[in-house]
Amino acid sequence: MSESELIYLLALQRIPNIGDVTAKKLLQYFGSATAIFEAKKQKITAIDGIGERTAALLDFSTYEREVLQELDFIKETDINVRYFQDQDYPSHLKHCIDAPILLFERGNIDLQQKKIISIVGTRKATTHGTAFCEQLIEDLAPLNPVIVSGFAYGIDICAHKAALANNLQTIGCLAHGLNQIYPKVHKKYEAEVLKNGGFLSDFWSDKTFDRKNFLKRNRVIAGISEATIVIESAEKGGSLVTADIANSYNREVFAVPGRATDSLSKGCNELIKMQKAQLITSAADLIYYLGWEVEDKKPQQTQLFVELSAEEEKVLLQLKNLGKTELDVLALACQMPTFEITTYLLNLELNGLVRPLPGKMFEAI
Repeated sequence: MSESELIYLLALQRIPNIGDVTAKKLLQYFGSATAIFEAKKQKITAIDGIGERTAALLDFSTYEREVLQELDFIKETDINVRYFQDQDYPSHLKHCIDAPILLFERGNIDLQQKKIISIVGTRKATTHGTAFCEQLIEDLAPLNPVIVSGFAYGIDICAHKAALANNLQTIGCLAHGLNQIYPKVHKKYEAEVLKNGGFLSDFWSDKTFDRKNFLKRNRVIAGISEATIVIESAEKGGSLVTADIANSYNREVFAVPGRATDSLSKGCNELIKMQKAQLITSAADLIYYLGWEVEDKKPQQTQLFVELSAEEEKVLLQLKNLGKTELDVLALACQMPTFEITTYLLNLELNGLVRPLPGKMFEAI
């Protein structure tokens, strides 16, 4: 993308009453942002759904000064700009109708061929919620996923910190420009995140923190990943909005259940009850539902001396006797509930004793 095209794309993004959906319609019709601003008014209004009011907004001179200031900021701070039609634009997000036409990036973000999950939750997380979040990410670490969240208080920052602790790439999606960090108390984590991940935003540098920006930020969190996990949420909150957006994108949504009397479990319990989210109680559930396989960083071989629990030995013995077996059949043969047996299968897989197969099947190695 040339600098001149970037200038016109910034101008298109800056126009307040032209959203990403309309901007994409214009780009599809004219082929470039430059051509949009050079087009005659009659040609613009000829496009279905584009009226004279929208055409009148496409005056580059109105936004030229602001655009050039933002371009200077991008250059001075080494911001990477990802255009929605470029190959390096996040692939999951690219398929969302209202994804930003431009995404601003700081750090060392690599999303190519990566497993990506978003973790969201209450800002007033309990010790149970943070402990679950930390354990979930620790258990997922062998699969090397990218952890995405909103860099806010509570579950968000817990997810980022747990990812860093397990040497996983983590991405903070911000509701303001990349020239600041909110809340300021999280500034101390910025350098570490930039080393192994980074920050994404579609807001300009003059956009300070504003609660109205959360909805736009949440669509990036929901759209960039293949699954969204909600860990603790009250009856109303931003996490539930993110879950709704993820559902609208036909993405997988998972929720961690809690006691019916816990106020910070009401949102998750409601998602599960209304079938807007799948119930998970461990990393094994997530791996099973998403059909993930453990990455082999080294040639995998069966370990000769592995300490297994009595339940794991029972599962392994049944698999050896049955051969390739569906999960439900294996659970029936072992006389164990499905949610319990997935945990044992994950441990056996990590020890190189079992491999998952398509169609929710497993076999002993």
